[in-house]
Amino acid sequence: MRIKVYRPRRQVKSAAVLLALLALLALCSCGKKEDAPVIPPATSPLSRELIGFGVVNVSYSHVTAEPRDGSASMGYLRRGTVVQIRERKMIRQSGTAESWVLADGGYRGWLREAAVDIYDNELRAQTASESMGR
Repeated sequence: MRIKVYRPRRQVKSAAVLLALLALLALCSCGKKEDAPVIPPATSPLSRELIGFGVVNVSYSHVTAEPRDGSASMGYLRRGTVVQIRERKMIRQSGTAESWVLADGGYRGWLREAAVDIYDNELRAQTASESMGR
């Protein structure tokens, strides 16, 4: 009596096709690509003293001494002004929570976070400020 071994031909063909595709991908990926230069951000990402840089996104933003309405006024910042963001706080007033940021630039004080677009480095903030076209 003979024992006949069953070998599906589909699996052999599938494996051959898969190997051919892998070989083709390997050849295509071997081409030399020019790498873009790595440019580090203006502010070190490991810096703990800054959260980032903000750009005022409203016509005028009121800067206050404390992160709440009715606090002493430190002044106003115009649209497109770039500031350093030092701290962020969530404040509950009248049952609603609002986010405030401690800004340093022109005046040191608190701004509503909604009035500031925050960027991770100064170059991006400057570019955004210039695109606002005061």
